[in-house]
Amino acid sequence: MGGWPRKHMGSGQFAIVKKCREKSTGLEYAAKFIKKRQSRASRRGVSREEIEREVSILRQVLHRNVITLHDVYENRTDVVLILELVSGGELFDFLAQKESLSEEEATSFIKQILDGVNYLHTKKIAHFDLKPENIMLLDKNIPIPHIKLIDFGLAHEIEDGVEFKNIFGTPEFVAPEIVNYEPLGLEADMWSIGVITYILLSGASPFLGDTKQETLANITAVSYNFDEEFFSQTSELAKDFIRKLLVKETRKRLTIQEALRHPWITSKGEVKAPEQHKTEPTQLKTKRLREYTLKCHSSMPPNNTYVNFERFACVVEDVARVDLGCRALVEAHDTVQDDVEALVSIFNEKEAWYREESESARHNLSQLRYEFRKVESLKKLLREDIQATGSNLGSVARKLDQVKAQFEALRQELSTDLQWIQELVGSFQLESGSSKGLGSALCQDTSESLSELLSRSCTEEILAGWKL
Repeated sequence: MGGWPRKHMGSGQFAIVKKCREKSTGLEYAAKFIKKRQSRASRRGVSREEIEREVSILRQVLHRNVITLHDVYENRTDVVLILELVSGGELFDFLAQKESLSEEEATSFIKQILDGVNYLHTKKIAHFDLKPENIMLLDKNIPIPHIKLIDFGLAHEIEDGVEFKNIFGTPEFVAPEIVNYEPLGLEADMWSIGVITYILLSGASPFLGDTKQETLANITAVSYNFDEEFFSQTSELAKDFIRKLLVKETRKRLTIQEALRHPWITSKGEVKAPEQHKTEPTQLKTKRLREYTLKCHSSMPPNNTYVNFERFACVVEDVARVDLGCRALVEAHDTVQDDVEALVSIFNEKEAWYREESESARHNLSQLRYEFRKVESLKKLLREDIQATGSNLGSVARKLDQVKAQFEALRQELSTDLQWIQELVGSFQLESGSSKGLGSALCQDTSESLSELLSRSCTEEILAGWKL
């Protein structure tokens, strides 16, 4: 577009926002430089999938309370989103500069937020990061500035029938279902609106604890109250609006349409505290809101007593950043120490387990060695037995061959003798026909005797051979 970054406007974990001007038209825009993740294994930068999702959502939206995307560019290291310039600063910073705030004014700002969220929810888009830093003013130099919802880095399109879970956002503003890693939907934005409204009316955060863990525990327990010190001038309708948003069960939480129809939103200047029914609207002091913004955003409202406020503000911001860095370092140190202790504990447990496993393995190995030696010994004996059996079988085979040869010789010899005897008997029959019966009987007896003799001789020969 021929525009060049001119002024640093803000930064996040992986993004920097700078003011730029389009050379061809002279129009000013905000250029959001998003650092690309260079590899899948890297944790630095934003993945292409996340950048494309943010761009896709911004290209779908066009509403007076939602920031507008003008163009997109890309270089080797960054994706640059050219966005509508929202130069009025954060809503809370603007309100903290005021001495007091009426509920009617507060309602008008919440109504604008609801209008923007309603537009998103009609398109099934959940912002998932609604917080004071992402509620900006288009121009703060008018009585009721125009609100713009910004930063769609965590926004998602909610698809019917598709379960979506994630743990993200700013702890102070996230819904219980995010903390508990439950299915997420448009209802998470409504919880965040409840937290924002609570802070806007009181200057106190409903769930903020001394640590992130305490904050998250307060959220899951829905542990909050309307302290009289903070809400003495707040109407019951306003409290009812907050109560119906800070509901753990998503089905019972107000939807965006129900929130827009709530009496606190629809009433025009009629909202008053119980004791304020006479003349002017209830005025809420912004002192605590000012303290909240100083604590959370490291910024101060303008003060004419400082001759060089800009320089002082920069110093305050630098000190706050250093303080934040020190706190982060302390937290990191504590976290590392806890991790080291946990690792040492795990190491000791694993060492004891490995020692037991090693002893057990050593015993099992010794037992296996014993069994192996035993098997080897049995194998050796079996091999010897097989060799001896093979040798005996060879001897038996040879003897069997000898017996067969002897049997065959004996059979031939007996066959010859039997033939001779038959011839002899035949000659007897020829000589005396009358002696036929005697010859036949003699022949039969002779044959039987010879057969018995042959059988007995064979049996004795075979047994004698085996005994040999």
